[in-house]
Amino acid sequence: MSAEYATFGLAPAMRAGGVLANGDYQAHRDFVDFMVDGRPLLFQLSDLDAVSPLASDIPPAIFTAQVRSLLLEADAPLADGRYVIYGCPECEDLACGAVTAVIERDGDDYVWRDFAWQTGETADLERNGYHGIGPFRFHGPDYRGALQSLLSADDAAARRRVLLIGARVAVLARLAAALRTIGIGADITHDATEVPAEELRTYGAVAFGRAVGEEERAAVREAFERAGVEVAHVDGLPPVIPLLVAQIENALDRSPSAQRRLTRLIAAEGEAGVEVTSTCRVQVTVYRLDRLHRTHTYAAFDGILPAGRHRIALSGKALKGESFVVARSSGTVLVEPMVR
Repeated sequence: MSAEYATFGLAPAMRAGGVLANGDYQAHRDFVDFMVDGRPLLFQLSDLDAVSPLASDIPPAIFTAQVRSLLLEADAPLADGRYVIYGCPECEDLACGAVTAVIERDGDDYVWRDFAWQTGETADLERNGYHGIGPFRFHGPDYRGALQSLLSADDAAARRRVLLIGARVAVLARLAAALRTIGIGADITHDATEVPAEELRTYGAVAFGRAVGEEERAAVREAFERAGVEVAHVDGLPPVIPLLVAQIENALDRSPSAQRRLTRLIAAEGEAGVEVTSTCRVQVTVYRLDRLHRTHTYAAFDGILPAGRHRIALSGKALKGESFVVARSSGTVLVEPMVR
C-alpha cells in the first residue's frame, strides 16, 4: 500500500458515565470511534472528553443520516465542507466545542483534512487547527465498506440495560435511579427465571448484591444461557452507589482492551497503580467504609498523566477499614478493592 494512504476502520467505544466524587452525574454514551492506522483517532487529540456522531443512543433515522453524511451522500452540515468528527458528550451544541474536519472525495479516495477545534459557524485553522493531525487519505472501498456495515448492524448489540438482583430493595432502587440518570436502563427482580427470554436478551449485564447466594446466581446464569445471550456478571461490592455504578460501567464497556486509554488499576499497600496508553486525564477516588458502615469519599488524584505506568500514594485516612479504589478516564472506569 502506498505510504500516502491511511487505513480506516471503526470500533465500539464508550464515554464512561458515573456518579462523581462531588455528587455530579456524568452521562454514559456508547459510540463508534474512528480507527486510523489501527488506533483510535480520539487518542491523537490529547485529553478530549468527546464522542463521535455515531452514538448508539440517537434515533435510528438520525444515526443513518450521520453515516450517509460521512459517506458524502448529503451536503456538509457546516460551512466550508466541514463535518463534526467529535462533539460534546452531554449535548449537541456546537458552542460547547467540537473537532471538525473537511471531508472530500479525490477520485475514489476519501480525504479528511484541516482538523480544527470549532465553537462557531466557521473554523479558525490558524488559531485552533490541529496542525499535527492529518491529512488522511483512505481507500474508497474500505472507507465505504466500514461505514455501510453500520447500516445493517444489529442495534441490540449495545444493550445498555442492567438487571439488578439483591435483597436490599432500597439500595437497588437508589442504584437503578442513579443508572437511569446517567443513561443506563436498570430493572430490579428477585427471580430472573420468570423473565421472558426476549427481555433477557436486552440486558448487557446482571449485577448481584452481596446477599444473593450461589444457588440463586447459578439459576440466573442458567436463565441467560437458555435465552442464548452472554452478559457480564457483576458481583456487587458494598452498597455504595457511586462504587456500584462504576462497577457496572466497567462491565458494560465493550471496547477492545487494546483500544482503551486506561488499561490497568492495582490497589495495594497504600498505593494505586494505573497504566495509561496515551496522555489523558485520570481521576482516582477512594471509598471507605468505617466500623459503622458509613461511607467516606476521598478524591486522591485528578490530573493529566502521560502514557505509561504510574503510582499514586493514597492518604492514610482513606485506607482505614474496608476501602475501594475507582480510577476513571473519559472512556474507562476501573474498580479494585484495596489489598493490604
